[in-house]
Formats: sequence, C-alpha cells, structure tokens
Amino acid sequence: MSYIHSKNSSSPANLYYEDWGNGKPVVFIHGWPLSHEMWEYQLTELPKHGVRCIAYDRRGFGKSSKPWEGYDYDTLAGDLKAVLDELDLKEVTLVGFSMGGGEIARYFGLHGSERISKVVLISSILPYLLKTNNNPDGIDKEFFDKMADQIKENRADFLETFGKHFFGVSMVSHPVSQAYLQWNHTLASLGSAKATQDCAKSFSETDFREDIKKIDVPTLIIHGDSDKTVPIQSSSDQTARMLTSAKYIVYEGAPHGLYFTERKRLNEDLLSFVR
Repeated sequence: MSYIHSKNSSSPANLYYEDWGNGKPVVFIHGWPLSHEMWEYQLTELPKHGVRCIAYDRRGFGKSSKPWEGYDYDTLAGDLKAVLDELDLKEVTLVGFSMGGGEIARYFGLHGSERISKVVLISSILPYLLKTNNNPDGIDKEFFDKMADQIKENRADFLETFGKHFFGVSMVSHPVSQAYLQWNHTLASLGSAKATQDCAKSFSETDFREDIKKIDVPTLIIHGDSDKTVPIQSSSDQTARMLTSAKYIVYEGAPHGLYFTERKRLNEDLLSFVR
C-alpha cells in the first residue's frame, strides 16, 4: 500500500493514496465521513481517457492514520500540500467533494495557486455553512449541534440515516440500491469517531470567504438542486456569486451524493473541464 507522510503540521499523519493512469494529474478529495473509495466510478473511468487520477484518504478516515488531533482546515490543507509536494505534481486539477471543497479553499488561502491549474467544487460546503449575522443564508447552529449529539450518542445509527439523505432516498424515491447504501455505511464506519466528530465541527463552523478570494484559476462548480445535506442556497449559489468567472452547473433533481447518482454526467463534465 502507498502512503505519504504529512509533516506539514504539529500533528503528523500517514496518508493512504491511490495513483492510477497517466496524463494530466487530477487529485480527488473525498467528502465526510467517507474515504477515497467514494470516487470509484471516477477513478475507474477517467484514466481510460488520458487522465492521471490521485485520490487519498483524509486523516482519520479510510486507511490513513487516525490521530487524536489535527482536524482543523489549516492542518488538512497542509496534508493536501504534502500530497502535492511528495508526488511533485504540477498543473493539477483539484476536485473536492462536499467537505473536500474546504481543503481546496484553505490551500489557496495558505499556499496560493502554485502547482494548481484548475479547481472543481462538487456539492461543496463553501463558502460558509453556519448562519451568523453576516451570513444570513447559512444553516442554524442548532442543526449542527443536534447532529453532533446524534454522532456521539449512536454513530452507527446516525450514519445509516445520514446515508439515506445523502443520496436522496425516501419512501417514494430509491436512486441507489440497498447494497450500495450498506457499502457506503461501511466506508463511513471505518472513520474514527473522533475524526468524524471533529471534522463535522470544522466544515460547519469554518468561514472560507477570504480563502475563496484567492482562488485564481479556472473553476467549475457543480451542485444538485435537491441536495438536502448541503443545501445549494447556503453553499454553491453563494460561491458562484463570489467566483464570478467560474462555470456553474446545477444538476436538476440531483442529491448530495451525485458522484454516484449522476456519475456518467459528472464524468463527462470532469473530462471536458480537465481537457
């Protein structure tokens, strides 16, 4: 197995990664509370079209180290930098899903656009999820407090319910199979309890509005307008208004987990943008 040792923080970690294909490098950053394996249908398709795909597990999840600390975005952006530096990647397209959009924004805020040529934000939590006096379109803190309590009380039960909302499953809508839901639940269960709790706090309370101003490369924003996990009005609608030069594609009727439910369309959009 392949690992990168991240030394760019006060909390070192070994980051597991996969590196498939040849061509223009694309680094995939997974969402919470999953692992790099959520990108299966991108990692097995894009390399067929001359794209080099690198995907790593965020610290605390998948096969990466699970330290007690280090789940703030400064540290997580340092981990991303370690991946880019260790593999000496240049002219990279960064693809961040949900929480992964935060790593990208904070990377630009701390390290600039060196090594980066393009950015893709999918179902991203940017620019700032928490509702405050100067962020009236955010989500009430009570919602995140309740979520934190549920994770602490019964993480397995929370993850099962969360997974259904994630893919838009309801009494009348079944966009994914029960087997896929169970697999998704397994990926989420492999994350450490501490990382799951701390990362939820980080993505819900971190303000990326100043970081976004430093994104100075071509950017593609994709979000589903039926996303119940990260509502589009509180996230990508706001980001698109900040990044006026970005290309913004709204997937009508798509849930949060559109990397699977809309995988064929997403792969086409990614290939078109990368190439």
